[in-house]
Amino acid sequence: MRYCRKQIPGHDPYRKDADAGGRRITFAIAVVLLLGAAVVGCDKKASAPLERPPAPVTVAAATTEDVPFYIDAVGRIVAREVVSVQPQVSGRVVKIQFADGADVKAGEVLFSIDARPFQAQLNQAEANLAEAQAALNLAKTNFARVENITDPRAVSRQDYDTKKNAVDIAEAQVRQNRAAVERARLDLEYCTIRAPIDGRAGQRLVDVGNVVSANNCALLVIQRLDPIYADFTVTEHDLGAVQRNMARRTLRVEVSLPDDTGEPRRGNLTFLDSAVQEGSGTVKLRATIPNADRRFWPGRFVKVRLVLDSRPQAVLVPASAPQMSATGSFVYVVKQDSTAELRPVKLGQRQGDFVVVDEGLKSGERVVVRGQLGVTPGGKVRIPSSGAGSSGPTEPEGRS
Repeated sequence: MRYCRKQIPGHDPYRKDADAGGRRITFAIAVVLLLGAAVVGCDKKASAPLERPPAPVTVAAATTEDVPFYIDAVGRIVAREVVSVQPQVSGRVVKIQFADGADVKAGEVLFSIDARPFQAQLNQAEANLAEAQAALNLAKTNFARVENITDPRAVSRQDYDTKKNAVDIAEAQVRQNRAAVERARLDLEYCTIRAPIDGRAGQRLVDVGNVVSANNCALLVIQRLDPIYADFTVTEHDLGAVQRNMARRTLRVEVSLPDDTGEPRRGNLTFLDSAVQEGSGTVKLRATIPNADRRFWPGRFVKVRLVLDSRPQAVLVPASAPQMSATGSFVYVVKQDSTAELRPVKLGQRQGDFVVVDEGLKSGERVVVRGQLGVTPGGKVRIPSSGAGSSGPTEPEGRS
């Protein structure tokens, strides 16, 4: 017996089943998505936060050394002796016997003045001396005649006194003419002008043929360059320290040229002025330094370091290690666990490429000398093997 399903108009049973199946599939997909989101959320909560990589740095160990305590100043080189050569007699220059800029020795002939007039004056003075000497001899002979007469009635007292006075006058004439001879001989010697000191001759100021006047014109300037002076000043605030240390010993001075990279020249402090200059509040000092190689030239500016005292076992770090903040100077100290500690320090004087640390650091502690910008207090640092313990530049290694 066959049964037939009665189909209601507008009703599709197969469509209903399809709709129900679609709803089940949609629900399953939603469940899967929610489970996936839950799993992802759990993974995010379980993962560790990202850490900053260690900063690549260059470090150096603090050292101890005996260092000087000093005052830096700007000075000027001055020749030890400066002589302006002038003629002592008037006449015409007939010969110049040196080269401009040459080194001359004391007593070396520089100029010659026409000596003929002075030779004539010497001849005349010698003739006058001979005449006076003859007059003296005659006066002595005449006086001896009257002095040897035994009978006092034979010679009047007036005649005796006259002949005696004649001897005295003749002796005075001889002394006067002898002085004239010495003066004429001296003037003749002055015709040859010699170097008064050892030194370097400057440019001559006259030529052959010029007529010069005695003590009225300069012929040449000679300067002694070895040793040489370095003049400089310090403030009255530093004067007390200079005086205290001068009382104990001779102070050392180091002088160098601004454009010279060599070692400074060492000398001694040899002069301290007796008064502080009004207005500037400074006092003048002078150092004497050797200058056989003519390294220093009169008139040049120089850098002067006056060493007052020595500080034993001072802590030194490279000058690139200290940094500045609003609260003062600090350094990054690298600890054993490779973390960086920000350490406030008190700095002293600079010593070449190093600087003294008065407070805040001990010898042997490692400080960052390059790469400070990448360092954070308490953060990790990395010391490349090529730069450990040196202040030279290093290239940061890339992340793997």
